[in-house]
Amino acid sequence: MNEPEQTTTYVALGDSFTEGLNDPDPGGAPDVYRGWADRFAEHLAAARPGLCYANLAVRGKLIRQVAAEQVPLAVELKPDLVTFCAGGNDMIRPGADPDRCAVVYDEAIRALRATGARVVLFTSFDVGRLRSGHRIRGRAATFNMHLRAIADRRDCAVVDLWSSSAFNDPRAWSDDRLHLSPEGHRRMALKVAEVVGVPVTDSWRAPWPPAEAVPDWLTLRREDVHWARTYLLPWVGRRVRGRSSGDGREAKRPTALPL
Repeated sequence: MNEPEQTTTYVALGDSFTEGLNDPDPGGAPDVYRGWADRFAEHLAAARPGLCYANLAVRGKLIRQVAAEQVPLAVELKPDLVTFCAGGNDMIRPGADPDRCAVVYDEAIRALRATGARVVLFTSFDVGRLRSGHRIRGRAATFNMHLRAIADRRDCAVVDLWSSSAFNDPRAWSDDRLHLSPEGHRRMALKVAEVVGVPVTDSWRAPWPPAEAVPDWLTLRREDVHWARTYLLPWVGRRVRGRSSGDGREAKRPTALPL
């Protein structure tokens, strides 16, 4: 596999996690996000001047869509390094089949590895530790087992998020309980850098500052109601209409360009 100092082109594939929701663009552009992949690319470019970077991730995409739409584009870019995170949107849908998803996932990784690129995969978080995450924990765990088997078979590095306790802190997550906060994205970039072998000065494991007092039961229930009205019901509405948050949306960085 290519070492970081040999990397000339990095391509990120996936869904909203890799697109960067909810880490606002520093330039203030509306509905444009920075995210851990952009932050990681900055760390990588510091170690490898002249690095070209593309981010093909689009929010809401299922594993079959990432495989069909993004993988061929990534192959054309001839990357040295690829990060691939997909399947989360599949797992949160009722009736999701981790076994079927793993078949599509494996074929996508086979195509990427055939280019000679180093490929980095991501386990899911331990969603059982997050509010509203218990119902999908079993599916996520099953998908993780498939993912690790694929990583072994295809010789890929793995970013293990299931055991990464630093992300269990609520402050790592945005109000929608689905996407990382800006601080969560910052720490994620540091974790990916560690796995890839990119030198950084900070640590994703750094202790969080002391937290404020835990809200009482009534406050937590009010937060649950607000979350359901603001985030859950619109998501359900899109599912009923057969729509996705990524419909009609293009990748934010479709071409591998220097940072």
